[in-house]
Amino acid sequence: MIQIIFLDFPLFYFYQKFKTRLIMKILQFLRVLLGITLIAFSCNQASNKETPSDNVKYAKGQSTVDDSNSVPNLLRIALNSESHTTLVAAAQAAEIEDVLVNAGPITLFAPTNAAFDKVPAETLQDLLKPENQGALRNILYYHAAPGKYNLEDLKKEKSLYEANGGFVDITVEGEDVFVNGSKILGTVVASNGIVHVIDDVLLPK
Repeated sequence: MIQIIFLDFPLFYFYQKFKTRLIMKILQFLRVLLGITLIAFSCNQASNKETPSDNVKYAKGQSTVDDSNSVPNLLRIALNSESHTTLVAAAQAAEIEDVLVNAGPITLFAPTNAAFDKVPAETLQDLLKPENQGALRNILYYHAAPGKYNLEDLKKEKSLYEANGGFVDITVEGEDVFVNGSKILGTVVASNGIVHVIDDVLLPK
């Protein structure tokens, strides 16, 4: 009897040790399996997410909206005028299209293509370059006055504050109104202000 107990004891010891190692191996395997499952789930979730570059088209703002059924805004008036293609190109180069669409009101002195033709071609080309955007924007802002001033309103003014911080001189000769000596050729009312067509490009003083 003593001999049997002596023989069984080592077996029991090794059985317990083997059992402990087996359990540890199983637990380690389960940890690895759980980790792999979580990684696979995360990758699947990430692949299902929409990325901005895949599904979102970025618009420049309200200037991209075409509302043909209402009174046109300042930008729409310029876009629809064959005499103001250079002005539109300058506004696009300066990236101020959305300014001409905002609620306003704004009084815009709009030089015709013929007015831009008076500017030396080399100077105009330089202004349209990306590195000169600030200078171009300053010139264009000099053509925009906060508020809505029709011809009768302008006749009451001697000067008018412009969006770039400068002032333009207003003079009257009979029924004609001049801005920095440039005659107003025509006027168009916009939904967010008013457009006065002029035959010169106004340069900040």
